[in-house]
Amino acid sequence: MEYLVVVLLVIAIVLEIILLVRKNRVDNTETVRELGSLKNEITKDLGEFKYGLSRILAEDFDKLNLKMEERLTMINEKVNEKIDQNFEKTNKTFNNVLERLSKIDEAQKNIDDLSKDIINLQSVLTDKKTRGTFGEVNLNYILTSIFGEKRVVYDIQHKLSNGFIADAVIFAPEPLGTICIDSKFPLENYERMTDRSLNKIERDSAEKLFKADVKKHIDAIYSKYIVAGETADEAIMFLPAEALFAEINAYHSDLLTYAYNKKVWICGPTTLMSTLSTISMILKNIERDKYAKVIHEELNKLGIEFRRYKERWDRLSKSIDTVSSEVKDIHTTTDKISKKFESISSVDIDVLDYKKE
Repeated sequence: MEYLVVVLLVIAIVLEIILLVRKNRVDNTETVRELGSLKNEITKDLGEFKYGLSRILAEDFDKLNLKMEERLTMINEKVNEKIDQNFEKTNKTFNNVLERLSKIDEAQKNIDDLSKDIINLQSVLTDKKTRGTFGEVNLNYILTSIFGEKRVVYDIQHKLSNGFIADAVIFAPEPLGTICIDSKFPLENYERMTDRSLNKIERDSAEKLFKADVKKHIDAIYSKYIVAGETADEAIMFLPAEALFAEINAYHSDLLTYAYNKKVWICGPTTLMSTLSTISMILKNIERDKYAKVIHEELNKLGIEFRRYKERWDRLSKSIDTVSSEVKDIHTTTDKISKKFESISSVDIDVLDYKKE
């Protein structure tokens, strides 16, 4: 604002000088003198303006510098806060990574132990008798899990009338009847069939032998464990390994058709559990319906007894009403007799004797 005033003042003075020169109102000497004086004034005003402008700029610069320092301080604090937060998060992440690494190391040890156990299990399952025992134990575990320890619905190592012993039987309700379950574990040819280290000819040969093994087991179950008049007209072949069951269902539909024609149902551990769970639910519903019928019969009997009770209570109520009426009559008669006795008792005997005289 001060700078604008000085400029306007200079412009006004210059205009005034120009007008004076044009009108020749003053001589050249006076004009030079006035111009010198004007120059001094202008120089003085410009100096003051320069000083004031420098002072204002210095003050503004100090204020700007102060604000800049405040902003930088705030930014520094924010940056330090963010750095601390990021450092805390990084430290937590690092600790989590260390914890996960320790768990991974522990899991790796468990995997190593499991691989050793698998190798030991493979060496055990190479023996047919051991595989049979493994299948029976697995079957018994499933039966116990579904039906409990008490062998009411099922039995293991059940001997049939034809002399053969089934690994397990289920006493299912009619029309199913007694269903035999036999455990089979055709492992050797399955392993050779799925071994990618062998050439295709060897694997194809193992596949044919595997199918022959499965069909032989189906025929054995059909001939041994389906007995007319004693068991159901169908039986279950239990495969204790899900891999075997998945292999047959995924790639060997002809074996499923063959088993279907022989009325032998192939089950893995999961499908057997589902089948037995369904049978268990059916049995529970039958028991529930049976008890519901018993309850209904008992309620009918209770209704008959309650009607008898009502009839007897009605008769007793009538008798009570009759007795109550008679009691009232007796009470009235008693009052009358009492009043008579009172009137008799109140008579003066001396007065009566005097009247007689």
